[in-house]
Amino acid sequence: MELDRMLKALGESTRLRIYQALLERKHCVRSLSKKFGISESAISQHIKVMKEAGLVYGEKYGYHTHYLPQQDAADFLAEQFEQMRTASLALDRDVTTCQCAYRKEKEKP
Repeated sequence: MELDRMLKALGESTRLRIYQALLERKHCVRSLSKKFGISESAISQHIKVMKEAGLVYGEKYGYHTHYLPQQDAADFLAEQFEQMRTASLALDRDVTTCQCAYRKEKEKP
């Protein structure tokens, strides 16, 4: 899975709102269009970007497709953010110490 592609897809505010709505329940394009006051074609384009990023999938019900979040993608995102959180918590935040490699090389006698 490509984290950067997923984050880019969710980085657009309308897509993020659509994704959050899909986390609550499955929706068809018409339902999302009415919910957000956006044309069905615009919703379809947003869904396409999220599908290509591996974030959502569709289930056909007659003529309609209902969209849901990919569970493995949601798990992957949660795992990646947890790793970032863990790294941030482990970070030495002592402001009196410079930890950059450049400075350490200059300080060598």
